[in-house]
Amino acid sequence: NANEGETRLLQIWILPQDKGGAPGYEQIHFDEASLRDQLRMIASPDGREGSVRIQQDAAIHAGRLGAGTKLQHRLAPGRKAYLQMARGELRLNGDKHLKEGDAVMAEAEQYLDMEAVTDAELLLFDLP
Repeated sequence: NANEGETRLLQIWILPQDKGGAPGYEQIHFDEASLRDQLRMIASPDGREGSVRIQQDAAIHAGRLGAGTKLQHRLAPGRKAYLQMARGELRLNGDKHLKEGDAVMAEAEQYLDMEAVTDAELLLFDLP
C-alpha cells in the first residue's frame, strides 16, 4: 500500500472459461467521472468499452452513485447477475434494501432496477 491512508480491498475470483490458458495481467485506471452515476464496464472477455480483458463470458461493471440516482441494468435471456455493495445503501427492484457488504444473486430477472438510498459504490457482474 503506497498510500499512507486506509486501504479497503474487495477480492473476487472468477474462474476462466477454459482451463490451461495463458495467464494475463492488465491494469487500467478509471477516473471518477467515468464511474459517477452510471455503470461503467471495467472487465469483459473482449476488452470492449475500454475494459480489461478476462477469460470468461462475464461483464463486470462498477458504479459510484449519488443518493437518489436511479439506474437499470437489462439482463439478456439466460443470464444472471451478482451485485456486491462496496459502500452505501441501495434499493434493488423496489423492495430489496442493500447496504455495505451485502450481495445478491439475481437469476431469472429481466432487469435490475437500482436506486441509491445514500451515496453508494457497487460492482455488478453479468454472468452466464
